[in-house]
Amino acid sequence: MKLIFIGDIVGQPGRKAVAHRLPAVRDQWQPDVVIANAENSAGGLGTTPEIIKELKQLGIHGFTMGNHTWRKKVLIPAMPDFPELVRPANYPSTLPGHGFTIIPLPDGRKLGLLDLIGRVYMEPFDCPFLKADELLPVLREQTSAILVDIHAEATSEKIAMGWHLEGRCSAVVGTHTHVQTADEWILPGGTAYITDVGMCGPIHSVIGTDKDIVVKKFVTGMPNKFVVAKGPAQFSAVFIEIDDTNGKALRIERILLRDT
Repeated sequence: MKLIFIGDIVGQPGRKAVAHRLPAVRDQWQPDVVIANAENSAGGLGTTPEIIKELKQLGIHGFTMGNHTWRKKVLIPAMPDFPELVRPANYPSTLPGHGFTIIPLPDGRKLGLLDLIGRVYMEPFDCPFLKADELLPVLREQTSAILVDIHAEATSEKIAMGWHLEGRCSAVVGTHTHVQTADEWILPGGTAYITDVGMCGPIHSVIGTDKDIVVKKFVTGMPNKFVVAKGPAQFSAVFIEIDDTNGKALRIERILLRDT
């Protein structure tokens, strides 16, 4: 199985970057399935049913979320309409949506998709490590190809998750910090890993936000409303190849394409 995982899509610039770059990326890498993190796709905070439909039309088969899952209230009642969208599984079970799903491929193969959120420098939800221990066996009953998105702030927490799940899933990919890291590799147990896939969004920004607003806040300490930056954009993703016989990763490569 060949898959593309697209990093955090930030606002309209990120969506335009995906629309512009994904066709050529698909031609080059020939993925069987495309997954994206969509939690910033609506104005940089959250997503909407309309945007998920828009991204599906671009050829994206599944979506992960993160700490901005609930920013757009219009998404909440629509969640049952999007079984391919997962929010962090270690959110309380009483909340809407689901934290894992199976993405079916036309040829009968299946990709298990699990979304987790970190706790370091973030809100204190249930332990993502124990939640992964609980849910991976459920996914493995249906497929050996399993992708885990760990949406977290701390590099150490993401790396620890990679080692914790080594050999038990096909890939652990980090999201949330929007800066693509150069540490992609296959762990000894056969799990592909990268600390952060990066973002699809404006280049002349601070992780997607208008740079002047962010710099002013750092200099003055005064709060201000953040807005998505304008200008040229980038497309960040990873390509992962999985052995269909055992779910082990065979290859992981970064993709970073920037407008001039």
